[in-house]
Amino acid sequence: MRFLKYIAIFLFGFLIAKFWYEPKVENHKQEEIKVVVHAIKNMSKLVVSSGTFSEVYNYSDSKKYFYNYLSFDKKAIVTVNAKVEVGYDLSKLEIQIDSVKKKIYINKIPKEEIVISPNVKYFDLQQSSFNTFSKRELNKINEKSIEKIKETIEVTNLKKDAKTRLFEELSKIYQLSNIYNWKVVDNTNSGFLERFKD
Repeated sequence: MRFLKYIAIFLFGFLIAKFWYEPKVENHKQEEIKVVVHAIKNMSKLVVSSGTFSEVYNYSDSKKYFYNYLSFDKKAIVTVNAKVEVGYDLSKLEIQIDSVKKKIYINKIPKEEIVISPNVKYFDLQQSSFNTFSKRELNKINEKSIEKIKETIEVTNLKKDAKTRLFEELSKIYQLSNIYNWKVVDNTNSGFLERFKD
């Protein structure tokens, strides 16, 4: 009889302990997941590196007649000052969260976006009555001058700087995962995690 009494007290104590402690563990887990999800959502912004570029573009065209004895020339010197922004829209970052296995999967990193805001000015415009600039030609000159800016961007560090800033933002996910003992899995083959594992 005394043995049954001890068992009843033990079961009663066990049920009380389960009632008090189990919900708290679950609440803590829910809170942890909310913090992780909220922190990742806060990253949905544009990471940008910007620079200012200047180019001078020379254009010339000649119409020749009478075996090149008579020539009607037109020339244009175009200056282009452009503000260039290279960035990543992190709202397009594809992330999957596995709260059971405590893993954050990064499945896709968005491609960089290049925005050029050019200010095109014709520094010197010369044309003859028999060889004038058409609107189509002027538009083509504008396009070519902007192409020169794009070529310049390729040989600068602007894209590299933007990628570095992107990886700095992604490192925040890695730092957050360490705090809560989560694991970040990079499915993009970008290798960004290698910088932060040391």
